[in-house]
Amino acid sequence: PGPELPFLPGCAMKDPTKTSFHRSQTLDFKNGYAFSRLPREGVGGTLFANQLSQDELDDLCTKGTTLTYGQVKRPAPSSFTPAFVAYDKKVLKFDAYFMEEVAISPEENYRIRQVGIYYYLEDDSMCIIEPKVKNSGLLQGKLMKRHRVPKNEQGDYYHWKDLNLGIDLTIYGRTYRLVNCDCFTKVFLESQGIVVNPPEELVSDPYTEQRRTPFQKPIVPAGPDPFRQFLTYDTKVLRFYAIWDDTNCAFGDHHPCIIHYFLADDTVEVREIHKRNDGRDPFPVLMRRQRLPKIFVDKNKNFPSCVLEITDHEVQEWYSPKDFGIGKTVTLLGRTFLIYDCDKFTQDFYREKYGITDFQPVDVNKKPLEKVPQVIPPYNGFGIPEDSLQNCLSLFPKPPRKDVIKMLENNLKVLRYQVALESPVPEDKSRRFILSYFLSDDTISIYEPPVKNSGILGGKYLKRTKVTKPGSTPENPIYYEPSDFTIGSTVEVFGHRFVITDADEYVLNYMERNAESFPAATVQSIRDHFLPRKVVVETTSSGIPKKDLDDLIVEVQKELKLQEPFNTRQFHEAFHHFDKEGSGFLDKARFLNICDRFHVPTSTILLKKLIDYCSCDEDKV
Repeated sequence: PGPELPFLPGCAMKDPTKTSFHRSQTLDFKNGYAFSRLPREGVGGTLFANQLSQDELDDLCTKGTTLTYGQVKRPAPSSFTPAFVAYDKKVLKFDAYFMEEVAISPEENYRIRQVGIYYYLEDDSMCIIEPKVKNSGLLQGKLMKRHRVPKNEQGDYYHWKDLNLGIDLTIYGRTYRLVNCDCFTKVFLESQGIVVNPPEELVSDPYTEQRRTPFQKPIVPAGPDPFRQFLTYDTKVLRFYAIWDDTNCAFGDHHPCIIHYFLADDTVEVREIHKRNDGRDPFPVLMRRQRLPKIFVDKNKNFPSCVLEITDHEVQEWYSPKDFGIGKTVTLLGRTFLIYDCDKFTQDFYREKYGITDFQPVDVNKKPLEKVPQVIPPYNGFGIPEDSLQNCLSLFPKPPRKDVIKMLENNLKVLRYQVALESPVPEDKSRRFILSYFLSDDTISIYEPPVKNSGILGGKYLKRTKVTKPGSTPENPIYYEPSDFTIGSTVEVFGHRFVITDADEYVLNYMERNAESFPAATVQSIRDHFLPRKVVVETTSSGIPKKDLDDLIVEVQKELKLQEPFNTRQFHEAFHHFDKEGSGFLDKARFLNICDRFHVPTSTILLKKLIDYCSCDEDKV
């Protein structure tokens, strides 16, 4: 309006050419510093009629004095700060709630929703935010975006002066009850001269409180809560070491097992401990994990004894931890287990739950069986005792072990002796046998040379075998050795008595080479026996024709065969009796006396002639 018209309704005039309505800029930067300045233009860039103040006009009037005395110092003008700078990031925060009607739920009629009302001082805008609640089923968060909220239909907006505690604030048809504010809000309102009402208690949603209250389930005396038991005892297992005695069955044995009791669901599992080369299939589980019934409800007579599954109403009592303990015997599905030990966790559980302190393990080690002395049955006479003894030592007898070193050293070494059978039968007195002693394995064989027209079939009399001495027992047999064979000694072979009358020259040579292994009497006996033969050899070599000597010996043997059987044993014993020095020589006179005493069936002429050939001296024969 012009200066000539009053600023009254109807006197205002609009400039239709004016298109800019912005306010002039009052903030600026100079040399990197922000400063404020007075607006030089009005709204839309309209210049002020007079930009100089009255003081400046008065100063211009008195400019002359300023030139004379200098410019008068004036105080600095007050700084100008816009509202959006002074109240930047300053927000008033109120705690409030509103009531929302619920018409579709039988459990609640209304719902209390708690919100926060924020008032921004820089531009007088407001927003409402509801904290998000998990699983609430409501669209929560920012209920009203930030803007200036209209107060009434006249176009007024809410101001911070309209806000206080304990009042109802209606925004877009919804009434909010302001109950509390933060410390900054309270200080700001009091600094502006507003009396802040006392805070009120924030009302909670009754349905939410009801949901938060733990539901009191009716106490059922049937048992503890399985879910609570699972959460409390999950992964906690009692371990018992037990022995399953299965000796009542065929091929039964004591089986070491481990019993696992799972506290989470009161199930039991049995695992068998397998050892290397125990002869059993390595099944990991003997009884799978399951609840095991202890006492059944009384069944009807017509109820089948074998069922596929056992229900809870068929069982009166299940196995529980109190049924297990060291030294107790439990029967699980028909198998009896003796618990002899447990692990440390199991001991701590029973000590805390039942107050048991005695956890001494039970000794289940097998006691060593008393060794029963083996009774060897008497020797039955078949085979050698060592071979027969193998039938008593093992089910599948093995041949006796042989001395391989001895067999290799004495291979093909045989001592041969001529023996006569000592028998009351007259026909057996003239029988002669060859006894062979094998040094490789200490066995004896007897062979009878066949004699024509004797009426006895010769051949093998005793096959090669070991011969025990008379008086030895089957438990401790004593066999004949080479040292037991002397000239004139008696050898008893399975009830038959043989007298050694002669030996092979190899026997003398072997005994002389191994004189330390034979008694001196045995070696001397063989030497004395072979001494006359040596004399005959010396005599033959001295000049007597060997043919004449052989003819003489053959003639004497013929006469001896034609006569009655001659007892050569007593004849030799008489010679040894009179040969006290053991030289092997006798006087001619004494020799003839002995021949007359035993009635030697030979003519005196042949006997004297033989004495002459065998004499080594004038008086010795």
